[in-house]
Amino acid sequence: MEELTLKSFEEAAEKVKEATLPTNLVYSEYFSSQTGNRVYLKPENMQYTGAYKVRGAYYKISTMSEEARQKGLITASAGNHAQGVAFAAKKYGVKATVVMPTTTPLIKVNRTKGYGAEVILYGNVYDEACEYAMKLAKEKGLTFVHPFDDLDVATLLNPNIKVIGVEPAGANCLQESLKAGKVVTLPTVSTIADGTAVKTPGSKLFPYLQKNLDDIITVPDEDLIVAFLDMVENHKMIVENSGLLTVAALKQLDVKDKKIVSILSGGNMDVITMSSVVQQGLVQRSRIFTVSVLLPDKPGELVRVASIIAEANGNVIKLEHNQFVSINRKATVELRITIEAFGHEHKDEIVDKLEAAGLRPRIVKVNI
Repeated sequence: MEELTLKSFEEAAEKVKEATLPTNLVYSEYFSSQTGNRVYLKPENMQYTGAYKVRGAYYKISTMSEEARQKGLITASAGNHAQGVAFAAKKYGVKATVVMPTTTPLIKVNRTKGYGAEVILYGNVYDEACEYAMKLAKEKGLTFVHPFDDLDVATLLNPNIKVIGVEPAGANCLQESLKAGKVVTLPTVSTIADGTAVKTPGSKLFPYLQKNLDDIITVPDEDLIVAFLDMVENHKMIVENSGLLTVAALKQLDVKDKKIVSILSGGNMDVITMSSVVQQGLVQRSRIFTVSVLLPDKPGELVRVASIIAEANGNVIKLEHNQFVSINRKATVELRITIEAFGHEHKDEIVDKLEAAGLRPRIVKVNI
């Protein structure tokens, strides 16, 4: 059986330097103060293809025979591995085909095509795309480059360092497999971390994970949302949802005054997703909220409400005036106000002042 050895790892580490940028550790004062540890970030989102995946892909192609390269290669990926394979294949002059789920963000599809690869959209999740890619590989005699279940694209774990795995709560196939002591396939996956929305962990790497992982943490999507906001505001870095798993997991670590390295595995995120995540993050942090109040339909009421909010240092960013909330339009109208605040305490302060003025405020879903 093929094994992952330190010698092969060292050889791979040297080889991939031909196609990668050095990503030095960045000390995070913000996350260090939040967790009571010394937190460092490994910004693999700054690689040529925006993710660490180029490392394994480049080394895998370097190990292929010239005959295999002439036939071409194929892979399946939700995005980052796809770009890594396409970039590495272009470096070697090898034709690459990439099967991606139909739900893959457009930016990842276009960038993969931009490196010269043929892209086929198939299936709703990675596992379906992978099955189809393996079928095409067999039919056309192409080399299949697995995004994670391949010893040539893996890294060796240092036993002197505690290694903690992190995955989305809605795609926790590794956690379930470790519990069962064997590779387990989830019936479904649901997570905003599209790069890790996988039903089945790799069977080749699973024994290494069983042996070397000290713990595994699962992260809910809502924690990824605020982690994105934290990275943008405190480090001015765009990190995709899957790449933020290690950052979102920091608050679950039951240690203090330790050196922690969070690997930011990728930064490929489309602008629409980005704007949605930012908005949701602001809502979760009570930086934006919407309140509904009922007013008599007479002059001066809108000014009165606006004055109360202004005195509490709230910033009105949207108003919705609904005269049809009651049959008696002259008696009652609804005013929905979307307000920018400093956080949870400030939000409560604003709501309390509206309550004290007899406006009976009601928090409703933000609609920007």
